Amino acid sequence: MDEHFIKIHKWLYPASWLYGAAVMMRNKLFDWEVLQSKSFDIPIISVGNLAVGGTGKTPHTEYLIKSLCNQYNVAVLSRGYKRHTKGYVLATLESTARSIGDEPYQMHQKFPSVTVAVDEKRCHGIEKLLALQKPSIDVILLDDAFQHRYVKPGLSILLTDYHRLFCDDTLLPAGRLREPISGKNRAQIVIVTKCPQDIKPIDYNIITKRLNLYPYQQLFFSSFRYGNLQPVFPMMVPDTDTPSANNEIALSSLTNTDILLMTGIASPAPILERLKDCTQQIDLLSFDDHHNFSHRDIQLIKERFHKLKGEHRLIITTEKDATRLINHPALDKELKPFIYALPIEIEILQNQQDKFNQHIIDYVRENTRNRSLSER
Repeated sequence: MDEHFIKIHKWLYPASWLYGAAVMMRNKLFDWEVLQSKSFDIPIISVGNLAVGGTGKTPHTEYLIKSLCNQYNVAVLSRGYKRHTKGYVLATLESTARSIGDEPYQMHQKFPSVTVAVDEKRCHGIEKLLALQKPSIDVILLDDAFQHRYVKPGLSILLTDYHRLFCDDTLLPAGRLREPISGKNRAQIVIVTKCPQDIKPIDYNIITKRLNLYPYQQLFFSSFRYGNLQPVFPMMVPDTDTPSANNEIALSSLTNTDILLMTGIASPAPILERLKDCTQQIDLLSFDDHHNFSHRDIQLIKERFHKLKGEHRLIITTEKDATRLINHPALDKELKPFIYALPIEIEILQNQQDKFNQHIIDYVRENTRNRSLSER
């Protein structure tokens, strides 16, 4: 896949140097405490990356939710990228992708017992969450907040794409890094994401050396695991010519299915590769990350779907894209029964899942205990 190659625009290096100087000065101002990072008396876990684009922040945040929500009252705070609101917004039953952003809305739908809020000013958002009485929050997950240094998290998790490691990249605009590679030193945990399932032991060793982490930093590797397809409009699915009547569809059943893969994410390549293991009849319709679908886009989706010639046809999209389709006024009843979302889960590789989970639980338990002692 072309998307797996590192593209460095060397002619833009002068602009990258200027950008890097500005970012480095900003970080130094925080390091010198000229700009203040605020600590909070509650466990705060930040999930982020050095690069722009998708490294799998939302699936990893969802993994943390699953690890913690049975023992603690978890809150997720995001800025709510591309939402149509401003300031602090607490997710409710009336929330939509437009009001809180597609990724927070996705997490709110999947984990209704978890408190989800958005605020571009994270300190203000944390203060609002701490003021909640029902439920009283035990731990806060900050989604995509590695560069938001006005908050000092207790635990920082840095993600880097297996296909575009930060050690191979360079600063914007020549590359895709938001800040210099030295920013990695603020993380306590680094996860190499989107690894192939058949990654070899020698690759682990090579990547470990190349990332050049400090002894206080723990390194993990993760891979995507795809679940059964879920109908985006389950009430609209009759007994049609889809491989399943009105429930989920196993990927293994797609052998004789023509698929329109429609995505608005940073890189559809891993999904496309997975679906090609199931069927070769795939038409890819790719939009930019967080794309707001227009009426014209919906018409294009409809036209591309009608060009599929097989007896069995499906439109497959991501869970994130589905959040922006659910309430779209231009999406008619004809397409809705055929639209399915592909769930993505995270698998920690090298039999390190228990170690990773225990590290997260230990951090939250210790800091929750300290908070309880200080309140006495």
